[in-house]
Amino acid sequence: GVPLGFGGPHPAFFATHDVYKRNIPGRIIGLTQDANGNSALRMALQTREQHIKRDKATSNICTAQVLLAVMSGFYAVYHGPNGIKEIANTIHKNTGLLYSGLKELGFKIDNANYFDTLTINSNGKQHEIKKLAEEQHKNFKYWDNGNVSVSVSECTDEEDINQLLSIFATAISNKAPVANKLKANSPLGGDLLRNSAYLSHDVFNMHHSETEMMRYLKHLENKDISLVHSMIPLGSCTMKLNAASELEPLSWPEWSSLHPFAPANQTEGYTHIINELEDLLKEITGLHGVSLQPNSGAQGEYAGLLVIKEYLNNHSDSERNIVLIPSSAHGTNPASAVMAGFKVVVVKCDEQGNIDVTDLKAKAEEHSKALEALMLTYPSTRGVYEEAVIEVTDLIHQHGGQVYMDGANMNAQVAFTNPATIGADVCHLNLHKTFSIPHGGGGPGMGPIAVAEHLTPYLPGHVFADNKDAKNISAVSAANWSSASILLISYAYIKMMGHGGLKEATVQAILNANYIKQKIEKHFPILYTNHNGFVAHEFIIDCRQFKTSAGIEVTDIAKRLMDYGYHAPTVSFPVAGTMMIEPTESESLHEINRFCDVLISIRKEIESIENGELSREDNMLKNAPHTITEVSGDDWPHKYSRKSAAFPLDYLKEFKIWPSVKRVDDAYGDRNLMCTCPPLESYAELSNA
Repeated sequence: GVPLGFGGPHPAFFATHDVYKRNIPGRIIGLTQDANGNSALRMALQTREQHIKRDKATSNICTAQVLLAVMSGFYAVYHGPNGIKEIANTIHKNTGLLYSGLKELGFKIDNANYFDTLTINSNGKQHEIKKLAEEQHKNFKYWDNGNVSVSVSECTDEEDINQLLSIFATAISNKAPVANKLKANSPLGGDLLRNSAYLSHDVFNMHHSETEMMRYLKHLENKDISLVHSMIPLGSCTMKLNAASELEPLSWPEWSSLHPFAPANQTEGYTHIINELEDLLKEITGLHGVSLQPNSGAQGEYAGLLVIKEYLNNHSDSERNIVLIPSSAHGTNPASAVMAGFKVVVVKCDEQGNIDVTDLKAKAEEHSKALEALMLTYPSTRGVYEEAVIEVTDLIHQHGGQVYMDGANMNAQVAFTNPATIGADVCHLNLHKTFSIPHGGGGPGMGPIAVAEHLTPYLPGHVFADNKDAKNISAVSAANWSSASILLISYAYIKMMGHGGLKEATVQAILNANYIKQKIEKHFPILYTNHNGFVAHEFIIDCRQFKTSAGIEVTDIAKRLMDYGYHAPTVSFPVAGTMMIEPTESESLHEINRFCDVLISIRKEIESIENGELSREDNMLKNAPHTITEVSGDDWPHKYSRKSAAFPLDYLKEFKIWPSVKRVDDAYGDRNLMCTCPPLESYAELSNA
């Protein structure tokens, strides 16, 4: 159900024995129960740096590719087990017809067992076959030994089979057999045929008409909160607008249907855009070379560190293995460094969230001969611009190290400064943040890296790349340009915005963050600012004092925001007990004011607990979120009103978004991790447990 897209994005699935389930990278959706004992789904395993020790994170090997996994899942939902089997039978039957026709023509098939692909001994006719195939707009796989491989899909019909047979027949000056006169050969039988049930859950057996499918999709969509409802103020995520005009080309077959290994003379339009995007990113970063291979920001970090490693190895500095990482750096940095084979040394930060230059100097001096690199985030994950950043990068260079800049917060740099200006040798860019690719609920992402001139020869290579260089590190993605089709989004974003638009976006992102900070700082302490009292494009509010004054945790505030129709900001990262707020440039003054009103309203609710008007145990924060079933039920055991629970501000009477479940029981879910989709009966059993 996912298009080729010149290489991506694509999802990948793997299975493992039960004993290894807690070592799986990324996320597993598991079954738990909510506060009322009702069944609920949640992310049961999360191996990202926000949830476990940063250097133990395993999310760096991949991006979650959630959107593509959902597409594939719905493909199975729509077709169901019978439809999937019918598709498979159609593919295999047509492959069998092609096999029979080629055998009749006298060609030898090298693979005795096959499902959808045949490898054909061309009898020295590979050149003729290729010429005839391209005249018919067909691409085959041509092997160095003269063999030719052909694959069949469910889109291949009888006319296509006749065309294919005609190409091979003409190459040997013979008459092609006709598909409908052939008997389909099949090597599959016995142990190769599946007899066990599959896709047996009800969801795969209910939605086989377009009407039913659309209703099911809408039913699920109504459970989600997204940018169509309200601002998503997730710090360090840059949840900006993904404009329809940027997304539209992805549905055009000219872009979506191209194979990643198509001949170069058939991909000139794609490569023109890709090359121009690389040039645009070079200009934006001020750096010399760009690789678009990495599939995520974390994978970009990993690739960038490997580039540095290869460069140093080629300059007789292979003993360098220490990476300095400030405590204010983006959370994936330590995990990337460990995966690349380095030892991490953490550098302290001062009370304002800046790198402690004194501590940095001491550690750079201590590890001078082994210093590989410094990884820093600019602005920092604490929401401030490092005012000593050039002093910091100069210091690392003096000790022979390289500087890696994490581009997670590039939205606060574009058109005002750049990685090269602050002294970075490598940076990655999150195209799904700064450059408008949708987050997709966890992917697809893109994390291209930009490097200085001395590192350019070491960028990731690829077996099909034109510029193969012996110094290149090995490929980090299967396709040369990774998820090529979504590069169109960032290309369109940059071209339509232009220099002036990109600069204005940076201005608005910073202005919006400082506006919110100014409006709420009397209600919530702001943890870090610069010496003038300003923040970058995001900032951290401190919620820790409420635990003492009212028994309220930061999680209670996050859950209460759901009652107001808002996704919570980033919780307890990078500082436990806090929230990191990033409004982006996409939000209007009206929406920003509404969000501020919500935070102030929640603060007043906390005050009601502090002064004894509300119980510390039974209040609208501790019981948040409130579902429609709960609010409309006959029983209401709370001392606060239903109105204050569900409609605390007037706008909610018109724009109410009801949470699907109460607060989930994480501990229950951890103890009862369920990695497979259970039958509907098990949900009922759980509710009655």
